[in-house]
Amino acid sequence: MTCTAERKSVDQINTTNILPQTPFWAKVKNKQGFKPNGFRLTVSKELLEPDASSPQQLEEDLLILIKDIGEGHCFAYVPYGPKLEPRFEHQGLFLEKLSESLKPHLPETCVFIRYDLLWENQWAGEEEFYDSQGNWQGPPSAQTQEFRVNFNTDHWNLRKSPGDALPKNTFFLDLARGPEELLYEMRYNTRYNIRQASKKGVEVREHGVDKLDDWYALYEETALRKGITYQTKGYFLELFAQQDEEVRVCLLMAAHEGQELASMLLVLSHKRATYLFGASASDKRQAMASYALQWEAIKRAKEFGCEEYDMFGCAPNLDRSHPLHGVHLYKKGFGGQLFHRMGCWDYPFREEEYEMFKAQEMYH
Repeated sequence: MTCTAERKSVDQINTTNILPQTPFWAKVKNKQGFKPNGFRLTVSKELLEPDASSPQQLEEDLLILIKDIGEGHCFAYVPYGPKLEPRFEHQGLFLEKLSESLKPHLPETCVFIRYDLLWENQWAGEEEFYDSQGNWQGPPSAQTQEFRVNFNTDHWNLRKSPGDALPKNTFFLDLARGPEELLYEMRYNTRYNIRQASKKGVEVREHGVDKLDDWYALYEETALRKGITYQTKGYFLELFAQQDEEVRVCLLMAAHEGQELASMLLVLSHKRATYLFGASASDKRQAMASYALQWEAIKRAKEFGCEEYDMFGCAPNLDRSHPLHGVHLYKKGFGGQLFHRMGCWDYPFREEEYEMFKAQEMYH
């Protein structure tokens, strides 16, 4: 069972459905202080599938972002990667071999690798982690998770990160279905609100970077109202500046009687559309502009040729106390399948420095 890594130009990384594993994402994060590195992985099939009988080798590109953390140290961050997904019982072994193969290519001052895993959470398929209403209660303690993930590894070195960076719970819509079928699978209230928005005359239009100031004003208002951290205007300028033939950024705005009430950034990458950011005004809620906006985005994603639509973030269940409860209800209404990812996992190279960094993260 082998896993090798060779350097590859970031610009030559193949664009996939996984937006954070594209050259586009590398260029955006480069402007935020990350140093992007590209790799070509060659992995034996038996490392991914324990009972594989053929000696087949699989190849895949990988984007890694290097981030300085002070005092001459850095860490390597893998956003929604690796894309190759082993069976549950080999996930730890694969990450261990991958980490060791990457180590010689990383700076000597690299304290650890952090994998923001897009794989389905191992505990999402086990009945004991659901309540009587079918709500997933989340994985067990970090210690229990680490025990299972490290099983079969040589060094038992994988650790559950203190937190997660990219969303680890989301809804996916299957865009292979026609518009009528997509509408049919939505909740009644969502379908009703879409039709109400149309009757009320809500119009959704796509705009260019010239409308960025209007977008940002609505986005900032929304973030302040909900008490969440938000990006700078420069970040959104970079999103527009770095789009290419493979990745398209769409700024959609829904207006009623000349007033812009809802807006979103929809990003189209290969066969997947991602609802990356959203914003809404606090008044004229009865116009249902956000429902018209989302439905238009779904239709545009289908026209682009996308096969799936990622809602990009929600609560793990219907717990009313969760800060994303309202977001969860809104996104659930569009009829997608709830998906739970594994989240962030660390592979330390320097134990003492890693524990210090981890402690700092936990107290900030």
